[in-house]
Amino acid sequence: MKKNLKKIIFSIVAGVSLATSMPLIHYEEALAAKKTTKKQSMKKYVQNAMEKGHIRGTIVVVKDGKAEQISYGYGYYKKRLKAGNPKVLYPLGSLQKVITSAMITQLIYQGKFNQNTKISRWYPQMKNSSKITVGNLMTHTSGINVVGTESNAGINYSEQGAINRVISQVNAQSMTKRGRFNYNNANYILLAGIIRKVTGKSYAANLKSRIIKPLKLKDTYIYTKIPKGKTDGVSYTYAQGKNYQDPRVAPKTLTTQLVGAGDVFSTPMDYYKIICGLQNGKVLTKKQFKYMTHLKAKSNETTYSGGVYMRRNGKLEIAYGNFGDTYFSDWLQLTSDNKNGIVMFLNQTISKNKNKDIGYKILKKIKANTFVNR
Repeated sequence: MKKNLKKIIFSIVAGVSLATSMPLIHYEEALAAKKTTKKQSMKKYVQNAMEKGHIRGTIVVVKDGKAEQISYGYGYYKKRLKAGNPKVLYPLGSLQKVITSAMITQLIYQGKFNQNTKISRWYPQMKNSSKITVGNLMTHTSGINVVGTESNAGINYSEQGAINRVISQVNAQSMTKRGRFNYNNANYILLAGIIRKVTGKSYAANLKSRIIKPLKLKDTYIYTKIPKGKTDGVSYTYAQGKNYQDPRVAPKTLTTQLVGAGDVFSTPMDYYKIICGLQNGKVLTKKQFKYMTHLKAKSNETTYSGGVYMRRNGKLEIAYGNFGDTYFSDWLQLTSDNKNGIVMFLNQTISKNKNKDIGYKILKKIKANTFVNR
C-alpha cells in the first residue's frame, strides 16, 4: 500500500512539474522565434528598400544599441564579391574628417595647442595663416576656398606633397570671408599637416596608433596600405534599367591628394566602432566629443563642427560623404548616444538625395519621429 501511495504521489508531482514546465519552455521558444523573425524582418525591409531604390552596398542598422550589418548586391561585380564581403573596403570620403578632428582634439587635450591657435605656427608661408585658427579649419570657417580639391591631378603624392600642393593652391586662389561657413577639403588636409608636424609622425602612423589599435579595427586602412587579401570596391550606377553600369574606382592618384580628408578606406561596421570610440573613452570621452562638435569657431549658418553636423539641439549626429568622380556614397545618421540610426556605405547610387531618401525610409523603420530626411 505504501509503495502504491508513493507511486501515486510521484506521478502527481511529475505531472504537475511537467504541466508547469511545458508552458515555460514554449514561451521561451516563442520569444526566441519572435526575436529571430523581428531580425529577419528588418533585414528583409532594408534589402527591399535597397532593391526598389536600385542602390547597392552595406548598411549597419543600429536599434536600441544593437548593430546589425545588412548588405545587398555586389561590392565588386566583375569578381562577384558581394557587398559585405570581408575583402571589400569602401572609401570614407568626407566621413574621414571626423577621424582627423578626433586626432586634433586628442592633441588639444594633451596641451599641444588649442582651438584658437593661429596656424601660422605651422604654415607661416601660407596666405592669411596669421588670421586663421585651428578651430577655423575644423569648422570650415577659415575663408580658404581652394577650387578642385577632388580634381585628379594624376600624381601619386606623398603626405607632405599633398599638403604642399594645398598650400600653393591657397596662396594662388582667392579667399572667402573668414568666419563664414565654406566647406572645403583643404581645411582638413592642413589639419593632417598639423598632426604630422606636432607628433613628428605621418598621418598614417597616427591613424594606426590613435584610432585603429585602440579600437582593434580589422578593416580600416590608408588606401596605399590596403593589404593583400583586401580590395577596394567598385562603384556603379543604375542606368537604362540595368544595375552595375559605368564601373568606377577611387583612383590612387586622387586618394593621395586627400590626406586627412579622403584617403582612408573602411567598412560601415568598423566606422560605427570609430563613432562609438569618440565617446566611450577609447579615442575620446563624451566631454571631449562635445568640445569637438561645439567649437567656438562654428558658424551660426550651420551646425557643422569637428567633422559632423549636430542636429536637433545636439540629439543627432550626421555626416555625408562621396568620392570624386565615382558613385560611392556614405551617410551617417545616429542619435547622439549612438544607440539608434544607420551607417550607410553604398557603391551603386543614383543621386545624393535619392540615397538619403532610402536611408531615411530605413531610419523611420528603426525609430519613428526621431531622424531628419536631409
